[in-house]
Amino acid sequence: MRWMRRALAHARRGLGRTTPNPVVGACVVSDAGIVLGQGAHERAGEPHAEVHALDEAGPAARGATMYCTLEPCAHQGRTPPCVERIIDAGIRRVVAAMEDPFPLVRGRGFARLREHGIDVDVGVGRAEAVRLNQPFVTTVTAGRPFVILKAATSLDGRIAAAPGQHTPITSRAALRHAHQIRAQVDAIAIGSETLLVDDPLLTVREVYRERPLTRIVFDRRLRSRTSARLFGTLATGPVIIVTSPDALQSDGERADALQRAGATLLASDGESLQSALRQIAALDIQSVLLEGGAAMHAAAWDEKLVDFVQLYIAPMALGSKGIPLLQDRPFMSAELFDRRIDLLGDDVLIEGYVHRPY
Repeated sequence: MRWMRRALAHARRGLGRTTPNPVVGACVVSDAGIVLGQGAHERAGEPHAEVHALDEAGPAARGATMYCTLEPCAHQGRTPPCVERIIDAGIRRVVAAMEDPFPLVRGRGFARLREHGIDVDVGVGRAEAVRLNQPFVTTVTAGRPFVILKAATSLDGRIAAAPGQHTPITSRAALRHAHQIRAQVDAIAIGSETLLVDDPLLTVREVYRERPLTRIVFDRRLRSRTSARLFGTLATGPVIIVTSPDALQSDGERADALQRAGATLLASDGESLQSALRQIAALDIQSVLLEGGAAMHAAAWDEKLVDFVQLYIAPMALGSKGIPLLQDRPFMSAELFDRRIDLLGDDVLIEGYVHRPY
Protein backbone atom coordinates (compact mmCIF):
# COMPACT_ATOMS: atom_id res chain seq x y z
CA MET A 1 0.00 0.00 0.00
CA ARG A 2 2.97 2.30 0.56
CA TRP A 3 3.67 2.72 -3.15
CA MET A 4 0.01 2.98 -4.07
CA ARG A 5 -0.30 5.85 -1.61
CA ARG A 6 2.50 7.56 -3.53
CA ALA A 7 0.68 6.96 -6.82
CA LEU A 8 -2.56 8.34 -5.31
CA ALA A 9 -0.71 11.46 -4.14
CA HIS A 10 0.43 12.04 -7.72
CA ALA A 11 -3.10 11.47 -9.01
CA ARG A 12 -4.40 14.29 -6.80
CA ARG A 13 -2.22 16.70 -8.78
CA GLY A 14 -4.69 16.34 -11.64
CA LEU A 15 -7.80 17.35 -9.69
CA GLY A 16 -9.67 20.04 -11.59
CA ARG A 17 -7.38 19.75 -14.61
CA THR A 18 -7.92 16.52 -16.55
CA THR A 19 -11.61 16.39 -17.56
CA PRO A 20 -12.86 14.57 -19.58
CA ASN A 21 -10.07 12.19 -18.59
CA PRO A 22 -9.72 10.69 -15.10
CA VAL A 23 -7.03 11.72 -12.63
CA VAL A 24 -4.29 9.09 -12.53
CA GLY A 25 -0.97 8.66 -10.76
CA ALA A 26 1.75 6.06 -11.25
CA CYS A 27 5.16 5.07 -9.94
CA VAL A 28 7.74 2.48 -10.99
CA VAL A 29 9.49 0.69 -8.12
CA SER A 30 12.43 -1.74 -8.17
CA ASP A 31 12.50 -4.99 -6.22
CA ALA A 32 14.83 -3.23 -3.77
CA GLY A 33 12.13 -0.64 -3.03
CA ILE A 34 13.70 2.21 -4.99
CA VAL A 35 11.37 4.59 -6.84
CA LEU A 36 12.68 4.67 -10.40
CA GLY A 37 10.04 6.93 -11.92
CA GLN A 38 6.72 8.57 -11.08
CA GLY A 39 4.19 10.91 -12.58
CA ALA A 40 0.63 12.11 -12.99
CA HIS A 41 -1.78 12.71 -15.83
CA GLU A 42 -1.96 16.48 -15.77
CA ARG A 43 -4.13 17.52 -18.73
CA ALA A 44 -6.35 15.85 -21.31
CA GLY A 45 -4.41 15.24 -24.50
CA GLU A 46 -1.06 15.11 -22.70
CA PRO A 47 0.87 11.95 -21.71
CA HIS A 48 -0.72 9.69 -19.14
CA ALA A 49 0.76 9.06 -15.70
CA GLU A 50 2.23 5.69 -16.72
CA VAL A 51 4.16 7.31 -19.58
CA HIS A 52 5.63 10.00 -17.32
CA ALA A 53 6.72 7.33 -14.83
CA LEU A 54 8.30 5.13 -17.53
CA ASP A 55 10.06 8.09 -19.15
CA GLU A 56 11.61 8.96 -15.81
CA ALA A 57 12.59 5.36 -15.06
CA GLY A 58 14.15 4.74 -18.47
CA PRO A 59 15.89 1.35 -18.98
CA ALA A 60 15.79 0.70 -15.22
CA ALA A 61 12.05 -0.05 -15.57
CA ARG A 62 12.84 -3.53 -16.94
CA GLY A 63 11.85 -6.12 -14.34
CA ALA A 64 10.30 -3.50 -12.02
CA THR A 65 6.77 -3.09 -10.64
CA MET A 66 4.41 -0.32 -11.72
CA TYR A 67 1.80 1.00 -9.29
CA CYS A 68 -1.05 2.91 -10.94
CA THR A 69 -4.33 4.24 -9.63
CA LEU A 70 -6.37 3.16 -12.66
CA GLU A 71 -6.23 0.40 -15.25
CA PRO A 72 -3.77 1.39 -18.01
CA CYS A 73 -5.55 2.27 -21.25
CA ALA A 74 -5.51 -0.20 -24.12
CA HIS A 75 -6.98 1.96 -26.89
CA GLN A 76 -5.77 4.75 -29.14
CA GLY A 77 -7.25 8.04 -28.01
CA ARG A 78 -5.54 11.40 -28.10
CA THR A 79 -2.48 9.53 -26.87
CA PRO A 80 -1.20 5.99 -27.66
CA PRO A 81 -2.19 3.00 -25.47
CA CYS A 82 -0.29 2.93 -22.18
CA VAL A 83 -0.27 -0.87 -22.07
CA GLU A 84 2.04 -1.01 -25.09
CA ARG A 85 4.54 1.31 -23.39
CA ILE A 86 4.39 -0.85 -20.25
CA ILE A 87 4.98 -4.02 -22.28
CA ASP A 88 7.85 -2.49 -24.27
CA ALA A 89 9.48 -1.18 -21.07
CA GLY A 90 9.73 -4.71 -19.67
CA ILE A 91 7.66 -4.09 -16.55
CA ARG A 92 7.30 -7.39 -14.67
CA ARG A 93 4.28 -6.61 -12.50
CA VAL A 94 1.45 -4.06 -12.48
CA VAL A 95 -0.48 -3.21 -9.31
CA ALA A 96 -3.61 -1.19 -10.10
CA ALA A 97 -6.14 0.31 -7.72
CA MET A 98 -9.22 -0.18 -9.92
CA GLU A 99 -10.56 -1.21 -13.28
CA ASP A 100 -11.35 1.60 -15.73
CA PRO A 101 -15.15 1.66 -16.31
CA PHE A 102 -14.73 3.34 -19.72
CA PRO A 103 -16.11 0.83 -22.28
CA LEU A 104 -13.06 1.00 -24.57
CA VAL A 105 -10.77 0.08 -21.66
CA ARG A 106 -12.81 -1.92 -19.12
CA GLY A 107 -10.67 -4.99 -18.44
CA ARG A 108 -8.92 -4.86 -21.81
CA GLY A 109 -5.82 -3.20 -20.40
CA PHE A 110 -5.37 -5.89 -17.77
CA ALA A 111 -6.02 -8.64 -20.32
CA ARG A 112 -3.40 -7.24 -22.69
CA LEU A 113 -0.79 -7.09 -19.92
CA ARG A 114 -1.50 -10.65 -18.82
CA GLU A 115 -1.25 -11.85 -22.43
CA HIS A 116 2.37 -10.70 -22.34
CA GLY A 117 3.16 -12.49 -19.09
CA ILE A 118 2.92 -9.46 -16.83
CA ASP A 119 1.56 -10.16 -13.34
CA VAL A 120 -1.48 -7.96 -12.60
CA ASP A 121 -2.93 -7.28 -9.14
CA VAL A 122 -6.11 -5.20 -8.88
CA GLY A 123 -7.78 -3.60 -5.86
CA VAL A 124 -4.98 -2.13 -3.75
CA GLY A 125 -6.15 1.33 -2.66
CA ARG A 126 -9.38 0.97 -4.62
CA ALA A 127 -11.60 2.97 -2.22
CA GLU A 128 -9.41 6.07 -2.41
CA ALA A 129 -8.94 5.74 -6.17
CA VAL A 130 -12.70 5.56 -6.69
CA ARG A 131 -13.28 8.67 -4.60
CA LEU A 132 -10.68 10.62 -6.56
CA ASN A 133 -12.38 9.69 -9.82
CA GLN A 134 -16.03 9.72 -8.77
CA PRO A 135 -16.97 12.40 -11.36
CA PHE A 136 -15.38 10.36 -14.16
CA VAL A 137 -16.95 7.11 -12.91
CA THR A 138 -20.42 8.67 -12.52
CA THR A 139 -20.34 10.17 -16.01
CA VAL A 140 -19.23 6.91 -17.59
CA THR A 141 -21.65 4.67 -15.70
CA ALA A 142 -24.69 6.94 -15.24
CA GLY A 143 -24.39 9.21 -18.28
CA ARG A 144 -24.59 12.39 -16.20
CA PRO A 145 -22.20 14.52 -14.12
CA PHE A 146 -21.38 13.89 -10.48
CA VAL A 147 -23.63 16.31 -8.52
CA ILE A 148 -22.49 18.01 -5.33
CA LEU A 149 -25.23 19.74 -3.37
CA LYS A 150 -23.58 22.69 -1.65
CA ALA A 151 -25.43 24.86 0.84
CA ALA A 152 -24.72 27.30 3.65
CA THR A 153 -27.24 26.96 6.47
CA SER A 154 -28.00 28.37 9.88
CA LEU A 155 -28.11 26.20 12.98
CA ASP A 156 -31.88 25.85 12.47
CA GLY A 157 -31.37 24.57 8.91
CA ARG A 158 -32.29 27.73 6.99
CA ILE A 159 -30.52 28.88 3.80
CA ALA A 160 -32.07 32.37 3.70
CA ALA A 161 -33.91 34.65 6.14
CA ALA A 162 -36.98 34.94 3.90
CA PRO A 163 -38.08 34.24 0.32
CA GLY A 164 -36.27 36.51 -2.13
CA GLN A 165 -33.88 37.84 0.50
CA HIS A 166 -30.11 37.65 -0.01
CA THR A 167 -28.69 36.31 3.26
CA PRO A 168 -24.90 36.07 3.82
CA ILE A 169 -24.29 33.20 6.22
CA THR A 170 -20.78 31.78 6.18
CA SER A 171 -17.45 33.05 7.54
CA ARG A 172 -14.42 33.99 5.48
CA ALA A 173 -12.77 30.64 6.25
CA ALA A 174 -15.79 28.75 4.94
CA LEU A 175 -15.94 30.94 1.84
CA ARG A 176 -12.30 30.22 1.10
CA HIS A 177 -12.92 26.48 1.39
CA ALA A 178 -15.91 26.80 -0.95
CA HIS A 179 -13.68 28.52 -3.52
CA GLN A 180 -11.15 25.68 -3.23
CA ILE A 181 -13.95 23.29 -4.22
CA ARG A 182 -14.94 25.60 -7.09
CA ALA A 183 -11.36 25.35 -8.32
CA GLN A 184 -11.72 21.58 -8.73
CA VAL A 185 -15.17 21.07 -10.30
CA ASP A 186 -16.08 21.43 -13.97
CA ALA A 187 -19.15 23.61 -13.45
CA ILE A 188 -21.19 25.57 -10.92
CA ALA A 189 -24.97 25.54 -11.29
CA ILE A 190 -27.77 27.66 -9.83
CA GLY A 191 -31.43 28.22 -10.48
CA SER A 192 -32.84 31.41 -11.99
CA GLU A 193 -34.22 32.56 -8.62
CA THR A 194 -30.72 32.56 -7.14
CA LEU A 195 -29.47 34.56 -10.13
CA LEU A 196 -32.23 37.15 -9.68
CA VAL A 197 -31.92 37.45 -5.88
CA ASP A 198 -28.18 37.08 -5.26
CA ASP A 199 -26.75 38.19 -8.63
CA PRO A 200 -23.62 36.07 -7.99
CA LEU A 201 -20.36 36.17 -9.95
CA LEU A 202 -19.85 32.39 -9.71
CA THR A 203 -16.10 32.76 -10.13
CA VAL A 204 -13.13 31.31 -8.27
CA ARG A 205 -11.48 33.89 -6.04
CA GLU A 206 -8.35 33.78 -3.85
CA VAL A 207 -7.59 30.28 -5.20
CA TYR A 208 -5.84 29.36 -8.44
CA ARG A 209 -7.83 27.54 -11.12
CA GLU A 210 -6.12 26.43 -14.30
CA ARG A 211 -9.07 25.81 -16.64
CA PRO A 212 -12.10 27.95 -17.52
CA LEU A 213 -15.04 27.36 -15.18
CA THR A 214 -18.45 26.73 -16.73
CA ARG A 215 -21.38 28.48 -15.02
CA ILE A 216 -24.85 27.00 -15.52
CA VAL A 217 -28.20 28.67 -14.84
CA PHE A 218 -31.32 26.49 -14.89
CA ASP A 219 -33.99 28.85 -16.18
CA ARG A 220 -36.94 27.15 -17.85
CA ARG A 221 -38.92 30.43 -18.07
CA LEU A 222 -35.95 32.44 -19.38
CA ARG A 223 -36.08 35.01 -16.58
CA SER A 224 -32.32 35.73 -16.54
CA ARG A 225 -31.34 39.37 -16.92
CA THR A 226 -28.68 40.53 -19.36
CA SER A 227 -27.50 42.93 -16.63
CA ALA A 228 -26.48 40.04 -14.35
CA ARG A 229 -22.91 40.38 -13.07
CA LEU A 230 -22.27 36.87 -14.38
CA PHE A 231 -21.99 38.25 -17.91
CA GLY A 232 -19.14 40.49 -16.86
CA THR A 233 -17.00 37.45 -16.03
CA LEU A 234 -17.03 35.60 -19.37
CA ALA A 235 -13.23 35.70 -19.51
CA THR A 236 -13.19 33.15 -16.67
CA GLY A 237 -15.46 30.67 -18.46
CA PRO A 238 -18.69 30.18 -20.41
CA VAL A 239 -22.20 30.78 -19.14
CA ILE A 240 -24.85 28.22 -20.12
CA ILE A 241 -28.53 28.91 -19.60
CA VAL A 242 -30.59 25.71 -19.59
CA THR A 243 -34.12 26.53 -20.63
CA SER A 244 -37.14 24.99 -22.33
CA PRO A 245 -37.93 24.85 -26.06
CA ASP A 246 -41.21 26.64 -25.29
CA ALA A 247 -39.40 29.59 -23.69
CA LEU A 248 -37.06 29.91 -26.67
CA GLN A 249 -39.97 29.87 -29.05
CA SER A 250 -42.23 32.25 -27.13
CA ASP A 251 -39.59 34.79 -26.09
CA GLY A 252 -37.12 34.90 -28.96
CA GLU A 253 -36.27 38.54 -28.25
CA ARG A 254 -35.05 37.80 -24.74
CA ALA A 255 -33.20 34.74 -25.98
CA ASP A 256 -31.39 36.82 -28.58
CA ALA A 257 -30.50 39.45 -25.95
CA LEU A 258 -29.03 36.81 -23.63
CA GLN A 259 -26.98 35.36 -26.45
CA ARG A 260 -25.66 38.83 -27.29
CA ALA A 261 -24.72 39.21 -23.61
CA GLY A 262 -22.58 36.08 -23.97
CA ALA A 263 -24.82 33.22 -22.86
CA THR A 264 -25.02 29.86 -24.55
CA LEU A 265 -28.65 28.71 -24.54
CA LEU A 266 -29.30 25.01 -24.10
CA ALA A 267 -32.83 23.79 -24.70
CA SER A 268 -33.46 20.82 -22.43
CA ASP A 269 -35.16 18.07 -24.39
CA GLY A 270 -37.14 16.82 -21.41
CA GLU A 271 -38.98 17.96 -18.30
CA SER A 272 -36.61 16.29 -15.85
CA LEU A 273 -33.37 17.63 -14.43
CA GLN A 274 -31.83 14.26 -15.29
CA SER A 275 -32.42 14.93 -18.98
CA ALA A 276 -30.70 18.32 -18.73
CA LEU A 277 -27.74 16.82 -16.87
CA ARG A 278 -27.27 14.22 -19.60
CA GLN A 279 -27.03 17.02 -22.16
CA ILE A 280 -24.56 18.84 -19.93
CA ALA A 281 -22.42 15.70 -19.63
CA ALA A 282 -22.16 15.63 -23.42
CA LEU A 283 -20.29 18.95 -23.13
CA ASP A 284 -17.44 17.21 -21.25
CA ILE A 285 -18.73 18.39 -17.88
CA GLN A 286 -18.28 15.61 -15.32
CA SER A 287 -18.85 17.41 -12.02
CA VAL A 288 -21.44 20.03 -11.09
CA LEU A 289 -21.44 22.03 -7.88
CA LEU A 290 -25.13 22.78 -7.30
CA GLU A 291 -25.11 25.96 -5.24
CA GLY A 292 -28.82 26.64 -5.07
CA GLY A 293 -31.34 27.77 -4.50
CA ALA A 294 -33.94 25.84 -2.59
CA ALA A 295 -35.94 24.83 -5.67
CA MET A 296 -32.88 23.48 -7.49
CA HIS A 297 -31.70 21.57 -4.43
CA ALA A 298 -35.18 20.05 -4.02
CA ALA A 299 -35.47 19.12 -7.70
CA ALA A 300 -32.10 17.34 -7.71
CA TRP A 301 -32.90 15.57 -4.44
CA ASP A 302 -36.34 14.44 -5.61
CA GLU A 303 -34.86 12.94 -8.78
CA LYS A 304 -32.15 11.18 -6.72
CA LEU A 305 -29.42 13.02 -8.61
CA VAL A 306 -27.44 14.29 -5.61
CA ASP A 307 -24.26 12.26 -5.13
CA PHE A 308 -22.43 14.29 -2.48
CA VAL A 309 -23.46 16.92 0.07
CA GLN A 310 -21.42 19.82 1.46
CA LEU A 311 -23.05 21.79 4.26
CA TYR A 312 -21.46 24.90 5.77
CA ILE A 313 -23.27 25.47 9.04
CA ALA A 314 -22.95 28.88 10.70
CA PRO A 315 -23.57 29.65 14.41
CA MET A 316 -26.74 31.66 13.87
CA ALA A 317 -30.48 31.11 13.77
CA LEU A 318 -32.72 32.57 11.07
CA GLY A 319 -36.07 31.63 12.56
CA SER A 320 -39.28 30.10 11.31
CA LYS A 321 -39.69 32.57 8.43
CA GLY A 322 -36.42 31.37 6.92
CA ILE A 323 -36.17 29.10 3.89
CA PRO A 324 -35.32 25.53 4.98
CA LEU A 325 -32.90 23.27 3.16
CA LEU A 326 -34.75 20.38 1.48
CA GLN A 327 -38.02 21.23 3.19
CA ASP A 328 -40.13 18.21 4.21
CA ARG A 329 -37.67 15.83 2.57
CA PRO A 330 -36.01 12.84 4.29
CA PHE A 331 -32.51 14.24 4.69
CA MET A 332 -30.22 13.78 7.69
CA SER A 333 -26.52 14.60 7.52
CA ALA A 334 -25.85 11.78 9.97
CA GLU A 335 -26.86 9.28 7.26
CA LEU A 336 -24.20 10.41 4.77
CA PHE A 337 -21.54 7.85 3.86
CA ASP A 338 -17.89 8.60 4.64
CA ARG A 339 -19.12 11.61 6.57
CA ARG A 340 -16.48 14.16 7.51
CA ILE A 341 -16.81 17.11 9.90
CA ASP A 342 -14.38 20.05 9.92
CA LEU A 343 -14.18 23.39 11.67
CA LEU A 344 -13.81 26.37 9.33
CA GLY A 345 -13.44 29.48 11.43
CA ASP A 346 -16.71 29.82 13.34
CA ASP A 347 -18.51 27.47 10.94
CA VAL A 348 -18.77 23.69 10.70
CA LEU A 349 -18.44 21.78 7.44
CA ILE A 350 -20.34 18.50 7.19
CA GLU A 351 -19.87 16.55 3.98
CA GLY A 352 -20.37 13.04 2.68
CA TYR A 353 -21.82 10.79 0.01
CA VAL A 354 -25.56 10.28 -0.36
CA HIS A 355 -24.97 6.69 -1.46
CA ARG A 356 -21.94 4.45 -1.33
CA PRO A 357 -19.34 5.33 -3.96
CA TYR A 358 -18.99 3.05 -7.00
